Order: sequence, then structure tokens, then C-alpha cells
Amino acid sequence: MKSLQHPIRLAACAALVTWWAVALSHGANVRDASGRNVAISDASRVVSIGGAVTEILYALGQDKRVIAVDTTSLYPPDALRTKPNVGYFRQLSPEGVIGLAPSLILAADGAGPKEAVSVLEAATIPFVRIPDHYDGAGILEKIKIIAAATGTERQGECLERVVSGDLAALSTLRSQIKTPARAMFILSFMNGKAMVAGRGTAADGIMRMAGATNVFSEFEGYKIVNDEAVLAAAPEAVLAMQRAGLDLDAASVFSHAAFRETPAARNSRFFSLDGLYMLGFGPRTARAARDLGRLLYPDMKPAALPSDSAERGDQACAQ
Repeated sequence: MKSLQHPIRLAACAALVTWWAVALSHGANVRDASGRNVAISDASRVVSIGGAVTEILYALGQDKRVIAVDTTSLYPPDALRTKPNVGYFRQLSPEGVIGLAPSLILAADGAGPKEAVSVLEAATIPFVRIPDHYDGAGILEKIKIIAAATGTERQGECLERVVSGDLAALSTLRSQIKTPARAMFILSFMNGKAMVAGRGTAADGIMRMAGATNVFSEFEGYKIVNDEAVLAAAPEAVLAMQRAGLDLDAASVFSHAAFRETPAARNSRFFSLDGLYMLGFGPRTARAARDLGRLLYPDMKPAALPSDSAERGDQACAQ
């Protein structure tokens, strides 16, 4: 009997491995941000490119399937700390990604460079571009596509309900605002000139979700503006994001001649939040918009969102 134990154990292990592989494999066909229909049969080894993509995968309880992330995957903190890093999502190396032997690549739309993405899309590994629209509907769309690509529709529906509840509560909170604050978002200074956010940007989206008006909505994307444009825009609040080593603060911004005479400077209204939290447009974005709204409108009645509670938080749908 002893001589049979080893083969029996091997057979049991093989059966377990086969069961696990089947459990992680599924047949899915998703339409991605580029309009491609991508067939997916195995989601057991996922490379996640984009902070919101990684955040959603973790919220869906798929962290064990994630084999690598990019440098913008800062939440949860364990993601970048414990997973291999494929670099900045706009400066990908196809060889570095493919060399990890993934079964699926999920990348935020905007990943690059273009040539690298073309190589990845032409490879045999399914490559899904996740759309990035800067509103509540865009967040729900991301969740739906990522859940479909990974065969976690049940968890996805749960996460959509949580996020939808947050968005509804945020809308109610926003209804208190009588006069929207005139705000601007500054990304950086280039040769002493401010690079600011226009329409169609994540910064414009979070301002609208927080109940503010973007004073630079007449152009699209990010643009360097001259001092006269800033003075003419007369922002009542200046917003920025917190990022390691590149933080802007009230003193450095309001010391510039372009900002010194603005209503924002006169009333010391400079606000910043963590970059991914503020601009990621993932599961926590409604909370970020609520927190930004509290800063812009200090007299607003405080309000909790459904996901603030422990049982409805980031891991509510991970099982």
C-alpha cells in the first residue's frame, strides 16, 4: 500500500491544479475602448496597467490573479509594494510585459507609447483597453468591463451597486450648492507658466463632480497659459494633486505673479488631494469628490456615503 501513496498524492495534486485552472478560466468576449472585440479564455495571470484598473481588480477580490502592475497602481498600497512593476503606464516596454507570461493584459486607455501598445495588441495575449471617461457613468463602465474580462460579474454587480449608491448620495449632497465655485486645476509650472486643466480631463471631471466650475473649460486637455489668462479667469479656488516629490502648495503657487491677485490667493483657497484618489476615477472617486466639495464649500452639511461604512467599503465585494 505504501508504494501507491505517492502516485495517489500526485493524482490528487494534479486534480487540484486542474480544478484551479478551470476555476480561473472562462470564455468572455469584451469590447474595449478601441472598439476591438477581445476574446478571453484565461484570466489567471493578469498584468494590470493603470491605477484605477488595479484598484478595481483588488476591489473585486482578484489581487491573487494580478502578477504585475504599473507605477500608477498606488492603491491599495500593497499592489505596487508586492507585485512586479512594469513601469509607467505611458512608457511601457512590450518585452517587459510579455516576458511575465500573462494570460490577460488590462490597460487603461491612454497607455503607451503607441508603438508599444500596437505590439501588445498584436500579440497572442488578450489585451483589453479599459475606457476612461471622467464621470460617474465612466467609473461604472470600467467596473463592468473589468468584471466581464475576469469572469467576476457577480462581484462586479456588487461593486457597481456600492459605487452607484455613492454617486447618488454625492448628487444629493451637490444639490445643496447654490453658486458653484469658480475653480482651476494646476498640474505644474513650465518655465514659470502654469499648466492647467481644460475640459475632457480627469481634473475637469472631478471639479464637476464636486460641484465646481472649471474656469478653463474653453479648451480641451492640459495647456500652458500665460499670466494674463490666469488673472482674467479670476479663480476663486486653485486645486492641485499631491504626488511624491512634485507637490505644489499654496505658498509656491500664490507667490507667482499670475496668481497673486486672484480671489483664490486673497482668500487663501488652495486645496490638494492625493493624485490617484482625486483623479483616478475608480471606486473611491465619489468619496474624493465629496471630500473636495467639503473643502470648496465649508458650510455644506456633512454627509456620509454608503461606502464609508466598514461593511460597504473597498473590500465589500471582494468575496
